[in-house]
Amino acid sequence: MTLIEEIFCNAEKNDKCGIEDDSDDDDLGAMKNLTINDYVISTTTTTQQDVKNLESQQRLAVLSFEQVCRLNDVMDEVVYIHGRGNFPTLEIRLRDLVNVVREKLEADTSSGGAGMRVRDIRLNGGAASHVLATETQPYNDLDLIFGVELSTMRNFDRVKSAVLSSLYEMLPDGVSRKRISTCSLKEAYVSKMVKVNSNTGGDRWSLISLGNSRGRGVELKFVDCMRRQFEFSVDSFQIILDSLLLFYKCSELPISENFYPTVVGESVYGDFQEALYHLQKKLISTRHPEEIRGGGLLKYCNLLVKNYKPARPDFIKGLQ
Repeated sequence: MTLIEEIFCNAEKNDKCGIEDDSDDDDLGAMKNLTINDYVISTTTTTQQDVKNLESQQRLAVLSFEQVCRLNDVMDEVVYIHGRGNFPTLEIRLRDLVNVVREKLEADTSSGGAGMRVRDIRLNGGAASHVLATETQPYNDLDLIFGVELSTMRNFDRVKSAVLSSLYEMLPDGVSRKRISTCSLKEAYVSKMVKVNSNTGGDRWSLISLGNSRGRGVELKFVDCMRRQFEFSVDSFQIILDSLLLFYKCSELPISENFYPTVVGESVYGDFQEALYHLQKKLISTRHPEEIRGGGLLKYCNLLVKNYKPARPDFIKGLQ
């Protein structure tokens, strides 16, 4: 079987939950509606590794054709990154932006790249929820996660240089580049830069926000490890983009109902189907709510304003 045949599937729809069944993964289909407790009770020889495998399976789901189409629309969306001062507006499709940044990260240092390995690339946040939801979910920003290794401070600097080099590549034709430096690009297009490197807290990641005062902003997050990746179940979705990006690269045919890539979504909340149910029914749920503070509390208030309801009202009321 060729590589293309391996990543593409002609899958049947699952109308019940809006998520496509993976015909090659019988275990995932059989365990979709099975809780951890049910599994442990029904299997006398269950080991700790079995439970971990089940938990891992519950985190994942294969996107349906309709969801892949919505994801394709998001990736085909033209992103406008407005520059400050006399710098021009950058116009680029999201899929092309992702490819440019990845190429700069993976390019050899001798050719001006970062010389890093990208584990995977994911769509996160409101855009991921928009792709998965059956009803229209508005979103403000495009959040992308690049999985990279950030064990040294030099790698943080390489990530920043790769992003600034990407911005340089995206400058429109006709723009004189002789006097444009990475520092000027940073001042013109970057609205926020965050670097977190905590050896004790288990956090190593970097955030670079590309400013956009008139439209959707783009947030590029480079993650080695992150202790808390979400606040609530409805914002816990991550869609792995690698198979779709490979489809764009290798396929000459457009996406159709009989020919489209297998795209996997993950809920870092822990249970994909439960988190998706919360999203569809506008319910608020989280893990370790006592850890939520600051921006998380503001997000909780924002969800209440949008008519979301606590999944466990008595429990949440006690925390309030």
